[in-house]
Amino acid sequence: MKVTIIMIVVVLILGGAYFGVGNYFYNFALNAKQEKSFIADNPHLEKSEAVMADIAQQEKNSDNEFREHVSSSDVWMTSTDQLQLHANVYEQAEQEEKWAIVVHGYGGQASEMVRWIRGFYEKGYNVLAPDLRGHGESEGNYIGMGWDDRLDVLAWIDEITEKNPHAEIALFGISMGAATVMMTSGEELPDNVKVIVEDCGYSSVDAIFTYQLADLFNLPKFPVLNAANAVTKLRAGFDLNKASAVNQVKKNNVPMLFIHGEDDSFVPFEMLDTVYNAADVDKEKLIIPGAGHGEAVQVDPNLYWSTVWGFVDRYIG
Repeated sequence: MKVTIIMIVVVLILGGAYFGVGNYFYNFALNAKQEKSFIADNPHLEKSEAVMADIAQQEKNSDNEFREHVSSSDVWMTSTDQLQLHANVYEQAEQEEKWAIVVHGYGGQASEMVRWIRGFYEKGYNVLAPDLRGHGESEGNYIGMGWDDRLDVLAWIDEITEKNPHAEIALFGISMGAATVMMTSGEELPDNVKVIVEDCGYSSVDAIFTYQLADLFNLPKFPVLNAANAVTKLRAGFDLNKASAVNQVKKNNVPMLFIHGEDDSFVPFEMLDTVYNAADVDKEKLIIPGAGHGEAVQVDPNLYWSTVWGFVDRYIG
């Protein structure tokens, strides 16, 4: 009897510790209501020397001018799990068919995507820039890491095609937004989606969390990520192990451009080939030497956009 009681106590202690660890890392990484201080002071996100100050200032000035002269409308949609999701929409005056869905990264929001919104808009595209669940003005208590967000992107695609059945759509995303569009690519997409561009997306949530656990905490995947996944299933209702850009890209049949900065150490550069090699479609990859995470467009904007349009223009006239 005494041994049984001791065993029960030990199990309860271990179980409590397991879920305590899982809950801590769930809040740390996925709780949308908790500040993500590790992003603000992360050395892997410091501006690299390859970002030239004069070019960066020119681009910043162009972004500010765009904000001043081009207005957007607020659009709302109800997700399949009854969240109110928000997007900024920039519509052209004279054409309705060319559309881009531009998806932000972890901890970001649509209003921060002006560089890419401007790029597509000035090329004649209507642009829909969503706030992912738990970000910006969209509802949501957790960060979807692209997995539940892929279903939201499908719904935004439907919003566009209901308005214009002949719409030709490009999907673009950066960082977590890139993982989102890659995860979306494995779903059954309408023929309206013609091309996808991903910039510095991770290969899977499992892989990026394993990398960040080692980098930030010097902790192993087991049992920490297992505990975090157990809590994620309880609190957010999705399985981190299923959230794989690689597995989704394998099912994709839409042409895709893969972009990554060669000096990216936040989403490791090596993940580029992992997702690129998984794709069995018309594809290209662009590597920008010296660029850190999300910096490809800042380090060499001319090469960046010439490559984007050289690829996208093949599929959207």
